[in-house]
This record gives sequence, structure tokens and C-alpha cells, in this order.
Amino acid sequence: MHTMKFILEDSDETLSTHSGLGLIGLLLSKTKVCQRFSDIKIPQIQSAPSINNGNIIKAYIGLLSQSKNDFDPIEPFRNDPFFMRALDMEKVPSSSTLRQRLNQIAKEDGWKNIILEESVQLLKQFDSPVTPTMLKDENGEEKAFVPLDMDVSPFDNSNTKKEGVSRTYKGCDGYAPNFSYLGQEGYIVNVELREGKTHVQKGTDHFLQESIRYAKQITDLPLLIRLDGGNDSADNLKVCDEEKVDFIIKRNPRRENPETWLMIAKERGKEIEAREGKRIFYGSVEATPKKMGKPVRQIYKVVERTIDRNGQILLVPEIEFESYWTSLNIEPEQVIPLYHEHGTCEQFHSELKTDLDLERFPSGKFATNDLILHLGCFVYNLLRIIGQESLKGSDAPLKKKVFRRRIKKVIQNLITIASKMVRHARKVYLKFGKNSPWFHTFRRIYSVFST
Repeated sequence: MHTMKFILEDSDETLSTHSGLGLIGLLLSKTKVCQRFSDIKIPQIQSAPSINNGNIIKAYIGLLSQSKNDFDPIEPFRNDPFFMRALDMEKVPSSSTLRQRLNQIAKEDGWKNIILEESVQLLKQFDSPVTPTMLKDENGEEKAFVPLDMDVSPFDNSNTKKEGVSRTYKGCDGYAPNFSYLGQEGYIVNVELREGKTHVQKGTDHFLQESIRYAKQITDLPLLIRLDGGNDSADNLKVCDEEKVDFIIKRNPRRENPETWLMIAKERGKEIEAREGKRIFYGSVEATPKKMGKPVRQIYKVVERTIDRNGQILLVPEIEFESYWTSLNIEPEQVIPLYHEHGTCEQFHSELKTDLDLERFPSGKFATNDLILHLGCFVYNLLRIIGQESLKGSDAPLKKKVFRRRIKKVIQNLITIASKMVRHARKVYLKFGKNSPWFHTFRRIYSVFST
């Protein structure tokens, strides 16, 4: 006969498995995002609704912070005193109210500016470290540039009939949102939801202009724009020129001949020693793109292989080349690795799609999903701020040194942390377990955000 290992009992105590919402609430209190949303007038609802728009936004941010983007998960929190106190809410909406109100807000003008502007203000207010990339110029002097990476990432919403879902360039049905990430931390400064079939370059020049404007509000250091080959357009070069920012934009080779590039490289380039049967050339030329009234520096890398890596002699040499537009006056072999760091965007995309579970949107309406994506990016920045703050002390139980705390780890370790809420002598306490490994880190961050 088996004896029960545990005796299960109900309790009157207020327990929480998501104490990190206290940190989210503190960060929200430093912004005007909820007040500004409450000021949005919605014609379909009464002048003084029982739950204002600010509370709707707070409730949904509370869900997104736990990787929940659907509306139904709000139900368990409707009678949760900790959830309401942490996010400073008087009342938590039902799932149907949450869905309906987000649909209504999404139809109104102005909400995009609210989210993007408040996100910028928060990053400025906390003096969030935006880590630059250090480069040596032709005189050997070091100069700091803050990377501003723009990239499109398809969101797979296959087998749905949502507005705007169409075939993306990755071959799935979904959306093709555009993102701008600032610094090596990857803070999101701009985002735009687009239909899946939208061409990568469509509207990108305007989006780039907006992104530069937001980025300049956060950092005083020079910006370095990095774009991939899909954005090889004179329109983007013009924006960079007008805004006086440096750039590296990968060129789309289109129908250019590798043999021609090899000939140019042998005549003008610099050969880097590789191995027998493999020659690598770096160099730069000046070219004037269409619609541009002046020449732009174009750097290149050409690889010629006459013997493969296994020692097999090739009958016909293999020629590979890549080229980039750039305003940087440094050696080509420095520019190309710097561009390849642009690939970190894939990790940022992954954190949004999987860590925050944002890839498959909960609504069938395009405008609502656009609002949800913007709120998701706002929450991504909140979690990034918390994660970077956790790295500033030596109290975290993880001993491995990392430069950036992944969003998934922030949620696991600092948002879904358990505590008991206790009221005593007109004060409210959060009591953490004796063996709670992240308590000291949590307390330090809470203290920083409270000041």
C-alpha cells in the first residue's frame, strides 16, 4: 500500500508565481504609456468606462511579460490581488473585454507613436547602456559607433485566415514585419507589421528615417546603419546621406559577373594569404548608384579556388564575391566582419518569436495584430532592461559570464519567481522562499527601479 507523499490543502494566503510583474509595474510607472492610452477616445464606448484603456494595456503587458499573447490567459488573474497591485490596476478585464478593447484601440490614430516614444523615453531615463562597436580608422585612432540594424523576419501564421497573411519570401504563409535594433544589446527602436507578400524594400526608406530619429534620441554616439542585400537601394543611401549617419549596406549582386570582379581584384585589390589553391582579395572602388548624385565607396571580397579543401584540383576555378556600400573609411577586411555582426538580428528575432511567443498572433484583424506586435516589442525592451540590470551585480546564481541576458532566461528567473504577499501594519510585503536563488538579484533590481 502506497502512502501519500504530500497532503494537499487549500489556503487563504496570497501566493504568486509571477512576482517579477512587480518589476514590470515599476518600469511602467516610469512611463506615461498607460495615461496616454487612456486619453485615446473610442467612439463606441461610454465616456467613463469601468475599465479604462490604460488598464487594458497594463493587463495585456502583464500577459506578454509571461510569454502569453492570447486573451484567455487573463481569466485566472481577474481575482489575483498581486497581479492588480503589481501593475497598479483597480480592475482586471475579462478575456472578451480585453479582445474587444484592443480591437477598438487598434482602429484609432496615435497609438504607434505612444508605444515607440515611451519606449525611447524609458531607455533614456534608465540610461540603459547601449554598447557601441569600436573601430580603428586609417590613422589608427579608435572610434565608437552604435549599430542600428534593420531586418525583416517572416512570422509564420500558416493555416489561418487572418487579415494580411500571404506568402512570405521564406515560403510560409504569414506576415513580414520590419524591425530596427539598436546597440549590441538589441533594443527595439522601431517596428512595422507588414503583409507577408510585401517586398523587403517597400517603405524602408521612410522606416529607416524614423528609426534614425528614435535612435538619435537614445544615444549621442555616431550611428552605423547595417542593412542586408534586400535593402540595396539608392533610397536608403540617400536617407543615410541626408541624416549624416555611417552605413554598411550589402550589395545585391543581381547579374554581376564573378570573373569581372576577379579581374578588378587582381588589378586593384590586396591579396590575403589563405592556402595553396585558394586566393582571397580585398579592395574598394568608387561607384555612383542610380538616383545618387555623387560616388559612394564600394568594398569587395573575392575568393578564387583552384584546389578544394580536400586537395582536389578543380578543372574550372570557383569564384565567389561579395560587395558592400559603405561610408566608413577603414580597411575592407575590417568592414566585412563588422557587417557580419548584423547576423545577431536572427537571435533578436528568435527571442521575439519563441521566448515571447509572439510569432502566431491571437487576432484575425491586421490592425489588432499590429498593436500586439508593438506592445510585444515594448515588453521585449522592458525585459531587456531587467536582464541587463541583472548583469550589473555579482549576486546572480549563474556564474557563466554573459554580455546579454536572453529574454527567455529573464522570464524564467526574474518574472516567474515565486513569493507570498503579506499585509501587515498597513504595509504589503513579498516574502520569498528560503532557497530562492534569484532573491538577492531581484531585490537589487527592485531597489534600482524604485528610485
